[in-house]
Amino acid sequence: MAGMGAAAPTSAASDASGGKSGALLPFVILLFFAWGFSTCLVDLVAPALKSLFSLTNFEAGLTQFAFFIGYAVVSLPASALLAKLGYLRTVVVGLLVMMVGCLLFAPAANAGVYWGFLGALFVLASGITILQVAANPLVAILGKPATASSRLTFAQFLNSFGTFLAPFVGSALILSHIEKAPPADTLTAAQLAVVRHAQAHAVQTPYMIIAGVLLALALLFWLLRKNSNAPVAEKVVGVGEMLGMLKHRRLAFAVLCIFLYVGAEVSIGTYMTSYLSQPDTLGLTLSKAGGMVSFYWGGAMVGRLIGSFVLARVSPGKVLAFCALVVVGLISVSAFTHGVSAGYALIAVGLFNSIMFPTIFTLGIEGMGHRTPAASGLLCMAIVGGALIPPATGFISDHIGLALAFLLPAVCYLVIAAFGWSARVAAPALLEEPVAVTVH
Repeated sequence: MAGMGAAAPTSAASDASGGKSGALLPFVILLFFAWGFSTCLVDLVAPALKSLFSLTNFEAGLTQFAFFIGYAVVSLPASALLAKLGYLRTVVVGLLVMMVGCLLFAPAANAGVYWGFLGALFVLASGITILQVAANPLVAILGKPATASSRLTFAQFLNSFGTFLAPFVGSALILSHIEKAPPADTLTAAQLAVVRHAQAHAVQTPYMIIAGVLLALALLFWLLRKNSNAPVAEKVVGVGEMLGMLKHRRLAFAVLCIFLYVGAEVSIGTYMTSYLSQPDTLGLTLSKAGGMVSFYWGGAMVGRLIGSFVLARVSPGKVLAFCALVVVGLISVSAFTHGVSAGYALIAVGLFNSIMFPTIFTLGIEGMGHRTPAASGLLCMAIVGGALIPPATGFISDHIGLALAFLLPAVCYLVIAAFGWSARVAAPALLEEPVAVTVH
């Protein structure tokens, strides 16, 4: 998932993109892996907390709400922070906030309070948002402008690699402990309290490891902070300027589609573990079902490599429409069938998800010219869809089952298909503001 770039680099920064500043690039790209891994691990936390606290699907979906609401709350403050501190110092702040979020899992586990975990997820997401505000534009400008797309594609590939690995690690460290616990109705109150305490610590463990890695990365970027070749952020884009951009229909449609896409993608990832463990799908244990989620995200990783080849030769709008319609078909197959076909049809959605976020994003900012930073900020704030659609999907599933609840994401993909078809022709360039002429 791409991040935001609401602060624009100065031309001086762009000119500095060659030479020594290129030495920063490998370290910046490493950040994409770090937040991809951390983000995807939330998909494993949801079923773990559901089992731990005997939650409904709606309540379990609140893990995604707590996480993705950070994009709406923190995006603008993070942009202001970038303008004040610069790119490298902002990266350090983002990494440290992420580390604090990870460390907060310890008191949440000790207290055994569900809301404590939600608070920790929000802080973690806040750090990731700050990190993305700085890292995405930084990758674009650390190097020659002609190769910016290839750098971002590779960075997103590493982001996908992180999302691919996270379910394997989460299944081994979290879900394997959850499923070994005896049924709650066979335990006394005291025994149940002991079991839940142990399970809570299983959720905490991977985040303690991540906290250590984040601290090491923060120290590395702190040492790099005075690099004279690092680019400089220019200005903050205000809320008024961002909202004013919605008068452009292509952009407004793209903002809606980013909201729907992130919500749909996260909904499927959140509930896939529970879905694949159902007897009428694959009937897997929680840990094995969690491992299968890797193939959902792994499909996105492979699809990005294939998509970069296809998108260079076919209209991006047409490719987007095609992929969205295929996803609608796959979800429908999963919803109205059983067994292997139902399970693997849903997993296959990941392959066709791969090109959607970057394609919607680039189609949305196409032709925006000097207002591209404001348009980019709007699109990135729409990532908050990941906070709202998963709980809605969970609420529906509590009443009609998970299979049919996935039809809500299917409706989201139908809207995306319509956007892709409408954007199959390049958008006209945005006209510059007229200059007033005084007649003497």
